[in-house]
Amino acid sequence: MAAGAPLALFTLACAAPAWADVLGQPTAGGIAFQPAATQIRRDVIWFHDWILLPIITAITLLVLALLITVILRFNKRSNPTPARWSHNTPIEVAWTVVPVLILMFIAIFSFRLLFEEHAMPRPYMTVKVTGRQWNWDYEYPDQKIAAYTSTLMSEADAKARSLPFKLAANAPMFAPVNQVVRVQVTGEDVIHSFSVPAFGIKIDAVPGRLNETWFKADRTGVFYGQCSQLCGIDHAFMPIEVHVVSQPEFDAWVASKAPKVAATPAAVTPAPSPPAAPAPA
Repeated sequence: MAAGAPLALFTLACAAPAWADVLGQPTAGGIAFQPAATQIRRDVIWFHDWILLPIITAITLLVLALLITVILRFNKRSNPTPARWSHNTPIEVAWTVVPVLILMFIAIFSFRLLFEEHAMPRPYMTVKVTGRQWNWDYEYPDQKIAAYTSTLMSEADAKARSLPFKLAANAPMFAPVNQVVRVQVTGEDVIHSFSVPAFGIKIDAVPGRLNETWFKADRTGVFYGQCSQLCGIDHAFMPIEVHVVSQPEFDAWVASKAPKVAATPAAVTPAPSPPAAPAPA
């Protein structure tokens, strides 16, 4: 029991940050990616954790080992008479060919991920997002919902509702779970960037252009993002709040946003006219 205690403590220390991760928003003190809510985001995390990170770690350790070797073995005290040669063909070939092979290996997984991000399945619906200084407009053309503006929720309201200030919005975007949502993004004044980390999407909102991305959230919840392009003095106050809900809840929200039709006044039936008096004989 005592022998396994250090291993148990180490496992607990490694697992604790994962337990503390908050779905859909940043985690205080976290060093990893946010928990994924889409398959593409999981693939991005896998690419980082199992392809890029091992390669980066190996290169860093190799360079560190070479530096330590040079410092210890080839300083003036240990090597008072330095060598006179200036070229080494095998080494020069190696430090040219090996980086190329590493980049080719990374490209295999990188291109596959890029193709997956661009190969959008048939969308269930489209949301048009317009960025401006400093808020977002959301429009649902398929559901006939006109554009509405989403702005930063005040600090007092956020605290009263126990929501994260500077992430919570007063008019969030809604999407159904397990459905492909096409997001068309444009800008009205300067360049903005629509980014929701848990979905693995980030795309610029450029005035005069219509960019497009997509997501398919496989879990319900509230997911936050922010404008990720410097867009002016209030750049830090352009939150993105997305509510992923069940299909019945989404249908109910769509119904609540439908324009109210004014009641048509009932037609007034004219009173029958009195019978005409008989003509005199």
